[in-house]
Amino acid sequence: MLPQDFRCRHRLTVRWAEVDAQKIVFNAHYLMYADVAITDYWRQMALPYAQSWGHLGGELFVKKATVTYFASAQMGDVLDIGIRCVKQGNTSLQFEAGIFRGQQLLNTVELVYVFADAQRQPQPVPQQLRDMLTAFEAGQEMVQLRSGSWNDLGRLAERLRMEVFVKEQGVPAEIEMDEFDPVCRHVVAVNGLGHAVGTGRLITDAPGVARIGRMAVAREMRGSRVGRQVLDALMAAARERGDKEAVLHAQVHAKNFYARAGFVPEGQVYDEAGIDHITMRLKF
Repeated sequence: MLPQDFRCRHRLTVRWAEVDAQKIVFNAHYLMYADVAITDYWRQMALPYAQSWGHLGGELFVKKATVTYFASAQMGDVLDIGIRCVKQGNTSLQFEAGIFRGQQLLNTVELVYVFADAQRQPQPVPQQLRDMLTAFEAGQEMVQLRSGSWNDLGRLAERLRMEVFVKEQGVPAEIEMDEFDPVCRHVVAVNGLGHAVGTGRLITDAPGVARIGRMAVAREMRGSRVGRQVLDALMAAARERGDKEAVLHAQVHAKNFYARAGFVPEGQVYDEAGIDHITMRLKF
């Protein structure tokens, strides 16, 4: 077993609180490491927890956990935790985790989950979830990028934008949806359950200048590739229609995200809808 055997790998550093009197990681923390990796597994499958499991009509509950120890981790070690689904039963799923320091296998964890309803009664694993697990382990892309008009994508985009901008960031609902939406090109990243996990829009700011806006990513998907995939799709659409540059109003905390895509800040920070923004521009 090697780290590269796993599509999903989560990296962490051993903290002081996880080390016992023997100056090695306390044995129970390896289960916690595997559980953290499971959380990242669902994230890489583009499945925000509450919405996704609510749609599927149940949740996964641990039935069995088996840990096998080969060597010990110490404070400051950088560990890679690989996690994969190795078996699908009728009502159960079996996962296997490998915990590595470099290429050295320190520990394996086997987790058996049972899919159960709100009354915690076992239920057959939904076919949608089975298909997504199979696709993920086969290396397939877990989000689909859809590009189109507000008529095509408005319901998906609106739900996510209301969740991010209105509920989370406190932007007034009456200014979030505006007169530009019906004339914009919209891009929505959709997961295997048909839920929007990222969105953005494109409008003409001036002749030859594309304005990108309303970039939103579901909270649990931030830091993944979803935001960049949406941004790249919007920039590609701008290039295809002949625009020479793109401009956007970036929330200050997201400035580095846009900088990594080549956008350069200009001017001073300003307030927009009660949030600090800065204008950023990219010449194609």
